[in-house]
Amino acid sequence: MNWRSFLTTGTLALTFTVSAHGQNPLTGADTAEILDIAQNHGSATLTTQDNGDPQINGTIDGLRYQIYFRNCTDRRNCEDLNFYLGFLDLKPSLEVINTWNYTRRFSRAYLDPEQDACVEMDIDVVEGVSAEYLNSQFAVWEMVVTQFAEHVGYRQSQ
Repeated sequence: MNWRSFLTTGTLALTFTVSAHGQNPLTGADTAEILDIAQNHGSATLTTQDNGDPQINGTIDGLRYQIYFRNCTDRRNCEDLNFYLGFLDLKPSLEVINTWNYTRRFSRAYLDPEQDACVEMDIDVVEGVSAEYLNSQFAVWEMVVTQFAEHVGYRQSQ
């Protein structure tokens, strides 16, 4: 690596670090802010899981999904977000699920114990992330939801 490339790379890294530190990072404790971002991608409401931890129930293009706040302390300080979409009584073959996993990034699909199609995506927020980054991850999730529904043969009339 030559000296000019080293300086350019170092300057860019410093710029990104400074801009990231200029914002207040969002963590799993920032449920209202995370809900606001979810609502930019469809309807969404904040509720709680059976154990008392936060949960978001949302809809994208008519498809209902959940975001489970995971690894929480005191029902608030959560370390990661688990995005989940499952289809009741939609039972594609294991080959269809494997094709999804082989050809896609950023999500994982599986058949649940009842052989229903499910897809998930996780985001680590323990150190905090910018609102812009979280919004971009919601955009990825939006793409995953619509493409997975098509991939497994879901029809809106179901």
